Amino acid sequence: MPASKRRVSAALALAAVVASACAPRLGPLPGAPVPVRVPAAELPAGHRRLVFRWELNAPDLVARGEGAARLAAPDSARLDFFLANGNGSGAAVLIGDSLRLPAAGDAARFVPPAPMLWAALGRLALPSAPDTAAALDGQTLRVDFGRPVAWRAAFAGSELRRLEHVTGGRVREWVSRGPDGRIRYHQESDRRTLDLVITTSVETGPFDASIWTFP
Repeated sequence: MPASKRRVSAALALAAVVASACAPRLGPLPGAPVPVRVPAAELPAGHRRLVFRWELNAPDLVARGEGAARLAAPDSARLDFFLANGNGSGAAVLIGDSLRLPAAGDAARFVPPAPMLWAALGRLALPSAPDTAAALDGQTLRVDFGRPVAWRAAFAGSELRRLEHVTGGRVREWVSRGPDGRIRYHQESDRRTLDLVITTSVETGPFDASIWTFP
């Protein structure tokens, strides 16, 4: 391997180590242990359309605009993102645990992975995990999934408020959902944050089947 390529590879490896070290460690599960009880955290029955504002902040990119999400219970959703200056757009389709993105465009740069995107919409959709543990901290129920812990979810009643993705004992990415319609996704390694503010949520009739595919 040429020396220049070795230097680039070493720099990338060092960056990965630094990013890993910067991710916060997962603390002990707070609260009093309780029998495992995981709220359903599902999409509302029927069909719903959300309108939101969004803003992306990353070291190499800042962008904002408006968007819309079309939700079809129990497990289908489409999100469309439009840049504020009208010069671009992106989209994502969720069906079950599958995330689909258009072949062209920049959606892959800012759309979270499927479990985190589902969490942003209020649905808990995780890979199977061998163990769970739960604790009640005031009015907040927290549940750990996996051994070692791979996910930690927090609920207020039956509503999903936060989901953390954990690897190596560190929180790599998370989603938080406020009762005021504010949603934040944060990726620790590349310091990328996507904020959504839901401004409208209305029930609709069934959507045309064409929305679930890209040309």
